[in-house]
Amino acid sequence: MADIPFSVLDLAPIVEGGDAGQALRHTLDLARHAERWGYRRYWLAEHHSMAGVASAATSVVIAHVAGGTSTIRVGAGGIMLPNHSPLVIAEQFGTLESLFPGRIDLGLGRAPGSDPVTAAALRRTISGGADTFPHDVVELMGYFDPQPGQRVRAVPGEGLTIPVWILGSSLFGAQMAASLGLPYAFASHFAPGAMMQAIELYRERFEPSAQLERPYVMLGFNVFAADTDAEGRRLMTSVQQAFLNLRRGRPGRLQPPVDDLLEQLHPMERLMLDEALACSAAGSPDTVRAGIQAFIDRTGADELMLTSQIFDHAARLRSYEIAAQVRPSITPAASAATVAS
Repeated sequence: MADIPFSVLDLAPIVEGGDAGQALRHTLDLARHAERWGYRRYWLAEHHSMAGVASAATSVVIAHVAGGTSTIRVGAGGIMLPNHSPLVIAEQFGTLESLFPGRIDLGLGRAPGSDPVTAAALRRTISGGADTFPHDVVELMGYFDPQPGQRVRAVPGEGLTIPVWILGSSLFGAQMAASLGLPYAFASHFAPGAMMQAIELYRERFEPSAQLERPYVMLGFNVFAADTDAEGRRLMTSVQQAFLNLRRGRPGRLQPPVDDLLEQLHPMERLMLDEALACSAAGSPDTVRAGIQAFIDRTGADELMLTSQIFDHAARLRSYEIAAQVRPSITPAASAATVAS
């Protein structure tokens, strides 16, 4: 039985004391290491007006990463389609696929990835935007596979095979991915509440398509791997601080790890972190291996997309390296499917 694929989700974090240029250089460095370590995909996430995220111009960063690597698939995890014209995204990803053939993925999300004021600055309205998501996805896919007599064309784009994924954290995305016969990526790394229900719904209602014969589930999972359990837990405090700051209305750059963070928090804040980051493994290689295996056994995931929001770049590299090292000892789900690699 083949190893379960591991992939990377990167928000190109801007750390305290750093800047966007440093973050993007670190992104490319991590992508090159991930390629050598056998990761399947490297996805970038679209967020806007956030001081700690450097991947707002997601298509541009994808080109940066794809141009600096040679074999790993590179894509969007995801493009928040309410922010964009489907034609523009078809052209952008048609351009990327033309430059880097056979290596580009297009994950599509329904959320705006921003607040209403920022959405307005993007020149797209939130009112009704989410409701048009299914139509926009179908329109976008139609530019890659145009019908006879279609007047609007995506050039580059038409005639190209670019895998489309549906991203989500609710039952809406699961139902849509199933009805369109597309692979489904669930945001369990920060919103795991509906995960099991969404997976079940997706698998039960999946309808085969030209892109995919059987359901394929990729799940987000946080990894904070280090040489010891104590160090792994300490590394995790950076993302815990980020969640706390976001909930307190003070989002900012990724903070350095701290000691005894949990002991300083109100019980309700600790509960919030436990719930939001339930799909995580922090600690030594053995601890991380056990955590990943338990997650796969529970979910039957076909692929994991690992994210390591770690302050120190060297420690972040080491976390992904450890995860790659334990992967061969992970037993995949018995029903694991395959998708474009």
